[in-house]
Amino acid sequence: MTMHTRTLGSTGPQVSALGLGCMGMSALYGDADRAESIATVHAALEAGVTLLDTGDFYGMGHNELLIGEALRTAPAARREQALVSVKFGALRDPDGGWSGYDGRPAAVKNFAAYSLQRLGVDHIDVYRIARLDPAVPIEETVGAIAELVEKGYVRHVGLSEVGADTIRRAAATAPVSDLQIEYSLISRGIEDEILPTTRELGIGVTAYGVLSRGLISGHFTGDRQLAANDFRAMSPRFQGENLQHNLNLVEALRKIAEQKGTSVAQIAIAWVLSRGDDIVPLVGARTRERLTESLGALDITLDAADLAAIEEAVPAGAAAGERYPAAQMAHLEA
Repeated sequence: MTMHTRTLGSTGPQVSALGLGCMGMSALYGDADRAESIATVHAALEAGVTLLDTGDFYGMGHNELLIGEALRTAPAARREQALVSVKFGALRDPDGGWSGYDGRPAAVKNFAAYSLQRLGVDHIDVYRIARLDPAVPIEETVGAIAELVEKGYVRHVGLSEVGADTIRRAAATAPVSDLQIEYSLISRGIEDEILPTTRELGIGVTAYGVLSRGLISGHFTGDRQLAANDFRAMSPRFQGENLQHNLNLVEALRKIAEQKGTSVAQIAIAWVLSRGDDIVPLVGARTRERLTESLGALDITLDAADLAAIEEAVPAGAAAGERYPAAQMAHLEA
């Protein structure tokens, strides 16, 4: 495995070609092993991964504390190379419920103060609201992040799950490094309007869900029992006939992977990598084993014949089911 680098847009930092999405180490995919999670972050840094992605609402602060511990206990050279991307704004309650989003300037600065403390850092490398607050113009939210940049508490402004018009308005307010948004073989909605807009404006993309929460990893089976605290137990793509349909797509992809001598997950990640140097996939590995597999995608080259075969096996729009339950889809502007 050779670590490559990419730049987050025309104004953002240079980062590893793959980033580590840390959400699953704290929330939404069932219980996680804290020691293994920290070991996985350390292994990622050792392998040259520089981008760590989190959210202040992942486990209600648990994930930031976890990353803070991982950075604090990593070798100094590795710790210094780490860049942390933080999403904010999601409102939670003690039962773990969701109460909307808060993008008011005062709230932005409040969220940042707590994140800096939990992470144990003096600045956040990329800061972004997780979902658009419909009650607050994006100019006000981004303007507050820009003020944090001026004061040195944040390095770069990011966006998350917003549409083309909001991207343009945000970019007119302050330089935007990247848009974080779901993008995978079975979630290709950004290709029509959003991706052309980011490219026109020189904004990078950090793609999450590249394995569709494990659905197209090649490891998920139809008889798997999901815990009550696993988001996938309520996700439409993991339910009944939808699940079987989607797993049939995975089996078609598996044939291509076997011909290439790679795993299904590696093919799926390599496909996202192939979509452009302005796209940085985030892999949600929770263990060193899964991390190692994901990093193997960096050494896979997909030629025109490979890409055509993948397109035939999993054409755009082939997935069954929405990517979130209806209540959460309502918060997606994109």
